[in-house]
Amino acid sequence: MKLSDWLAPHGVARRLSKRILQVAVTLFGLLILTFIIGRVMPIDPVLAIVGQDADQSTYQQVYLQLGLDKPLWTQFFIYFNSLIHGDLGNALLTGRPVVDDIIRVFPATIELATMAILVGAGLGIPLGVMAAARRGKFADYVVRFISLVGYSTPIFWVGMMGLLVFYAWLNWVGGAGRVDMAYDGLVDRRTGLLLIDSALAGEWEVFRSALNHLVLPATILGFHSLAYISRMTRSFMLAQLSQEYIITAKVKGLSEFQVLWGHAFRNILVQLLTVVALAYGSLLEGAVLIETVFSWPGFGSYLTGSLLLGDMNAVMGCVLLVGLIFVSLNLLSDMLYQIFDPRTNQ
Repeated sequence: MKLSDWLAPHGVARRLSKRILQVAVTLFGLLILTFIIGRVMPIDPVLAIVGQDADQSTYQQVYLQLGLDKPLWTQFFIYFNSLIHGDLGNALLTGRPVVDDIIRVFPATIELATMAILVGAGLGIPLGVMAAARRGKFADYVVRFISLVGYSTPIFWVGMMGLLVFYAWLNWVGGAGRVDMAYDGLVDRRTGLLLIDSALAGEWEVFRSALNHLVLPATILGFHSLAYISRMTRSFMLAQLSQEYIITAKVKGLSEFQVLWGHAFRNILVQLLTVVALAYGSLLEGAVLIETVFSWPGFGSYLTGSLLLGDMNAVMGCVLLVGLIFVSLNLLSDMLYQIFDPRTNQ
């Protein structure tokens, strides 16, 4: 199916409206579930604000201000009404609006996850194709061993070992944080992506320092996603290499490169796009341990701090963002399926 066919006027409105409704229902269900969990958790949000030593009158005043004396459904309606107006409440951890906090910390995680998925997909896909082409041979066993190590090794341990070896011993990469302390705050914030902001400002020393700090955590995260992507690529390719059209292509005298990349890989491309998209979403919300090990001031660190403090406004805002990311990536994958694979529209 061509893009122009998929976007034909008679079908685009129906498809978009259906998917927008699905997204809205999914996010609303996630909102209800998160809100209920936040209210039944054994964490007192009032004590998180006033502290353990506050007197009863102060406690009661804050309790009423938060609306905790109202029925649960009324609390939910008040929160939902604020949400649709773009207000997620204030964070206990920082005292600022949750929206402002997320806007501040999320670019750091985007930068980390984007570099990681470039490593994971850039190496994982060719390794998966090679493993499928050499099934049962030495190269296949090596790739499968790498995938096994990537899956089974605790990522926080790899992070600490990476810091010990490549930073403390060899001094090949930067340490904790996004940039050396000497360059912290030197570049004006435009996008929040330090590599881009420093390049736009022409501060190449800051750029090199930021890249030096990004390489190790991104490579470790990328190695973790490489394990998943290479295994899925190998599985998809094996399914295609057993098809009759592959035998026909070989009989016609096509080279191994043409058979693998021109025929088999072309038929798994849409499936791989889905795998890579979901892996990227997982990196955006699952980089908590790496951000903790490397003191990376990103979304994962913010969510962890909010959970430990019992700050449900911040937690719910983060959960909704994660849900929106995954729903959007699934929606994008579904659209790509329908554009490039006409069978999904039958």
